[in-house]
Amino acid sequence: MVKEYKKEQVKTLTKYMKEYPVIGLVDLYKMPSKQLQAIRKDMRNDAKIVMAKKRLIKIAMKEINRSGLEKLYEIDMKKPALIFTAINPFKLFKILEGNKSPTYAKEGDITPIDIAIPEGPTKLPAGPAIGELQRAKIPAMVKEGKIHVSKETIVLKKDGKVTTDVANLLKKLDIQPMNIGINLLGVWEDGFVFNKGILSVSTEEYIQKLQLAHSYALNLAVNTKYTTKESIKILLQKAYWNAKNLGLNRNILDKGIIEDVLRKAKMQADMIKNKTGV
Repeated sequence: MVKEYKKEQVKTLTKYMKEYPVIGLVDLYKMPSKQLQAIRKDMRNDAKIVMAKKRLIKIAMKEINRSGLEKLYEIDMKKPALIFTAINPFKLFKILEGNKSPTYAKEGDITPIDIAIPEGPTKLPAGPAIGELQRAKIPAMVKEGKIHVSKETIVLKKDGKVTTDVANLLKKLDIQPMNIGINLLGVWEDGFVFNKGILSVSTEEYIQKLQLAHSYALNLAVNTKYTTKESIKILLQKAYWNAKNLGLNRNILDKGIIEDVLRKAKMQADMIKNKTGV
């Protein structure tokens, strides 16, 4: 029975791999079932999310044999699932990130950012909690019956592992540094795999980088006199002005610059006249 189930799951995976142009690898580690079902419902018209064992995903990828698809499998994952869609990979990443919600840190969590305790008053009344703050090397005092943090202090650096003490302290301070939701690790499209680092680049930053790359490429083409559709007009203009300057400096009587040569001659004559008074 188990064997048949696995065969059916591989069959489902290969079917969707053929049908959809965009395939994403997601990690559902610590993802609450209720939230997953809500996201599935929201995206039911645009995407399908299928959970499967790593080995079955690998078998399906080998069977389908789509160029570059197996590179998705090389990404580290804890509780994998595949998402099948026609949505652009970058848009898909933004949608899934937008569906994440803040939550308290738990023991063993790896922090995505530096976690800081802000300066100022807390909701904690004067009592044993001040000792917890001081043990965590967070300067604190009592003001008007409440614990007051004297200086903003980082309790855990990015990619740090949350301990029981830190998790308890953050919960008491009502700080929710973690995001819970579908963690998109990578996306395959048309033979290419985009990892999380690429997908997380903002649209505005991506456009700016493209514009900068275009500017550099055009500048290189002009300076090396490499003709392209974009550089030819600039190169012709540059050649025209270089030729015109050469003609003016050498007083070449060409129909293209004759008026400029005569204007130059008149200016020189006027200067001599002004100096000599003749």
